[in-house]
Amino acid sequence: MMEIVALIMFVALFALILTGVQVAFALMAVATVGGLVVFGDSVFHQFVGKIEDVATNFILAAVPLFVFMGAMLERSGIAEDLFSAIRIWTRKLRGGVAVGTVLMAIVFAASTGVVGATESLIGLLAIPPMLQQGYKKSLISGTICAGGSLGTVIPPSIIIILLGPLADVSVGDLMAGMIIPGLLLGFFYLTYVLVASAMGGAGPRLEHDPADDMSLSEKLVLSAKALLPPLVLISAVLGSIVTGAASPTEAAGIGAACAVVLAALHGKLNLRMLWHSLVQTLSVTTMIMFIVLGGSLFTGVLLGTGALWNVQDAISAMDVPTWVLILTFLGIVFAAGFFLEWISILLIFVPIFMPFIKAAGVDPVWFSVLVLITVQTSYMTPPMAPAIFYLRGVAPKEITLKHMYAGVMPFVIIQFVLLGIVAVFPVTVLWLPSILLGF
Repeated sequence: MMEIVALIMFVALFALILTGVQVAFALMAVATVGGLVVFGDSVFHQFVGKIEDVATNFILAAVPLFVFMGAMLERSGIAEDLFSAIRIWTRKLRGGVAVGTVLMAIVFAASTGVVGATESLIGLLAIPPMLQQGYKKSLISGTICAGGSLGTVIPPSIIIILLGPLADVSVGDLMAGMIIPGLLLGFFYLTYVLVASAMGGAGPRLEHDPADDMSLSEKLVLSAKALLPPLVLISAVLGSIVTGAASPTEAAGIGAACAVVLAALHGKLNLRMLWHSLVQTLSVTTMIMFIVLGGSLFTGVLLGTGALWNVQDAISAMDVPTWVLILTFLGIVFAAGFFLEWISILLIFVPIFMPFIKAAGVDPVWFSVLVLITVQTSYMTPPMAPAIFYLRGVAPKEITLKHMYAGVMPFVIIQFVLLGIVAVFPVTVLWLPSILLGF
């Protein structure tokens, strides 16, 4: 009987989401009805406990701080200076603007930790010069979507902050484990952009620019000034978490304080900017926390049905090979990415998958990184790619949905290549955490 209740809960959840109900409210509604069936009136006492758990979770307190840090950086002008400084060095390359866009995305992803927060900003900065220089619209679209989504796999990242407790693994180990795959992905993106540009994806190099008249020392000083703010944030946030000097929440607090100071030093800090950053932080954090709460309620009721343990016993009895189990789970995550947000995917599926993964003797940090890469891949994969919807908000009408679909596909293939490398060579994930553990 309880297995049927669990199945109906899943069907009802996806039906509500597909009909346009907000994910958080769909999770809560299904959890409430399912909880009444499973636990009766006592479900409300359990819900109060779940609400308290989410509200008092120390790690989740890092979420609004990271969001605030990203909002401050977006409005401080630091991104514009960074993009201009990078273009000084890349403008003479065929495809230099696209290369500069990916480089900026890597640095900003490692600075803000906010998933997808940089895509709109990068698009506003990079699309006009790329159109002016005759880039193919598909290459423009793919570069912006791929670069803007790097915040998923390059730490620090809000998605890692949420995944750590769900997978019952150290957030520091996850961040350390994502460094090498994240940098590999950035390198693959840069390689593809250069090759595609050389094959006609980009227009001719600019003949002359005022930056060409700058001396080497002037270029170095300008670049240092532009790179210093994000490097300070990367060192303060990521460095303190990975080395164990601070918890994720403490590091997020340090990053938020640094973002305010950097905005002030940049001459952009004022009450209006601070107010808009706080409003954006409140809006994004509320959305995230409602989904987290809904996922917690849904998972609690699902566990109460006992269906998961029966499934685990059935899988154990079938003696399924470990690699089949992993591929099945990653396939479910990838398919779910077509119609669910990344937060929902983690909250619904990770608590279900992790007991099987641990029982099979699979390293949970390595599997968690595979999940992160898969989530980002589905984030970019048509037809329901969230990365494309971010781009549509800032792209001119001449860049159509067809251009966007065509542009992201090479980057999706690159994502699968990285997924294969990490799957075959777990050392790419586990080496750095093991090194840091020795200190």
